[in-house]
Amino acid sequence: MTASILYSKINTLPPFLIKEVDNFVELLKAKQENNGKITERKFGCAPGMFVMHDDFDEPLEDFKEYM
Repeated sequence: MTASILYSKINTLPPFLIKEVDNFVELLKAKQENNGKITERKFGCAPGMFVMHDDFDEPLEDFKEYM
C-alpha cells in the first residue's frame, strides 16, 4: 500500500477516527523507538506515592448493615 492510498483512506474518516489513527501512529513510533522492549520495573521506584493506612483491612462503615 502506498502512502497516497493510505492518505486518501484516512481523509474519508470522520475527525474522531482521524484522531484515533494519529494516536495509533504515535504508539507505533514510540514502540519502534523502544524496539518493542518492555523495561523491567524496579522495586521501590515509587516511594511515597502510595500510603497504606493502619486500618486498611477494617470493615467499612457502609457495609455494617450487611454484617
